[in-house]
Amino acid sequence: MFKWAGFSKLLEMIEHRLHFICLVFWLTILISWKQMDVTYWIISSDSSLEVRGSTNVNKYSCTIPHYDQADTLQVVRSAFGIGLSGSLTLSIENFDCHNLMMTKELQKTLKSKEFPNIYIQFLSLNELPMLSVTPLPVYGLVDIKLAGYLKRYKVNYQISKDLRGVIHLVGTRTVNFSDFALIPPKKLGGLVRSEDELTVVFNLNIRSIN
Repeated sequence: MFKWAGFSKLLEMIEHRLHFICLVFWLTILISWKQMDVTYWIISSDSSLEVRGSTNVNKYSCTIPHYDQADTLQVVRSAFGIGLSGSLTLSIENFDCHNLMMTKELQKTLKSKEFPNIYIQFLSLNELPMLSVTPLPVYGLVDIKLAGYLKRYKVNYQISKDLRGVIHLVGTRTVNFSDFALIPPKKLGGLVRSEDELTVVFNLNIRSIN
C-alpha cells in the first residue's frame, strides 16, 4: 500500500508539472500572437530575374525583365523572428539571353515545354532592419522549384527603401544546373559549352501596405 501511495503521489506531481508546462507554452503563444506585426509587400511589375553564367568561350546573362503576376508577400514580425511567406511564378518563355540561339537553348535546357514555370517560395528573413536609401545586408531561406525538382537555398539580400517609399530587395544565390538534374546548354554542336554553375539575381521592387 505504501509503495502504491507513493507512486500515485509521483503521478500526481508529474500531472501538475505537465499542466504548468502546457499553461506556460500556450501563454507564450498567446503573447507572441498579440505582439505579431503583419505587413504585406506587393511585388511591382518592374521586378526582374537574371541568371549569369559562363561558357568555355565567354560569359552570358539571361533576364526576365518584367514580372507579369500580381503577387503579394506577407512579412510577420513576432517574438520568434521574421516570417516571410509568398511566392513568385516566373515563365521560362520570358527569358531573354540577348542572343536568339542561346535563348532557345536555355529554354530547352530548362525543359520549358514540360515545366513552363520557375517557382520561388519565400520562407524567412533573419531580420528586417530600419530601411533607408542605403542598402543593408540580410539573408533568408527560399525554396526553388525547377524542372520538377525542389531545392532549398539560403539567399543573401541587399534591402533598401528609396525616397518614393519603394522597397528594393535584391537577392543573389549561386546554383547549379545539376541541382535540378539538368545538363548545361551547348551551342554549335557542343563547341561552346556552358559551365554547370549559375548566379541567380532577383531584383524585387515592392510596395508595402499594413
